[in-house]
Amino acid sequence: MTGPTGSPILIVDDHELVGSALALNLRAEGEDATFLPVRSAAAVLEHVRRIPAGLIVLDLDLGRDGEGNRIDGVRLVGPLCEAGWRVVVLSGSSDAGRVGAALDAGGFVFVPKNAPFPALLSAIREAHAGRSIMPPGRREQFIKLHRDREHERRDLHEKLAKLTQREREVLALLAGGKRAQSVADHFVVSLATVRTQIRAVLTKLEVGSQLEAVALYRKAAGI
Repeated sequence: MTGPTGSPILIVDDHELVGSALALNLRAEGEDATFLPVRSAAAVLEHVRRIPAGLIVLDLDLGRDGEGNRIDGVRLVGPLCEAGWRVVVLSGSSDAGRVGAALDAGGFVFVPKNAPFPALLSAIREAHAGRSIMPPGRREQFIKLHRDREHERRDLHEKLAKLTQREREVLALLAGGKRAQSVADHFVVSLATVRTQIRAVLTKLEVGSQLEAVALYRKAAGI
């Protein structure tokens, strides 16, 4: 979407000071800018569907809703783009994979939240005019990193899916710091049985050591 620069600018952020300051400064420059406090993901989508589409400055980390659930801005990017909005991805996170996910979902440009305030305003103005301030190729780098991580994640979960229920339980105990003998005592089986199960785990996960198997398990579990 290229749209006229006179289209609205909506700031979606869980930090009222940042959102209000951006909207106030943009209005001082003659822009139709509004700050939208975040209550929930559904409330954001409901709001944008009631007004003409324009530019939305979206923080990826939007705190939690009234029920304590994390509001993930990445999940909002796709629906916002489908509704006709151009999305400026704003994030203070150092997780380039999440930025890549937002851009892959249709985000127009990424701007670090810790950028100097004048630079934030300039990036928003440029995006409103349909221009990106990102260096050539940088957007593609973020997206590639995200896709590579997704491929790695799927591959890991496919390997873990090969494990039997007991092999998963054994691996979970090993990841919790148990030794093979303790695992054998836990399940009331012989040490030889547990060692056989561990060898099966290593084979299915395609790793050469128990340490690597535990590392993969913890990575998949987000530990």
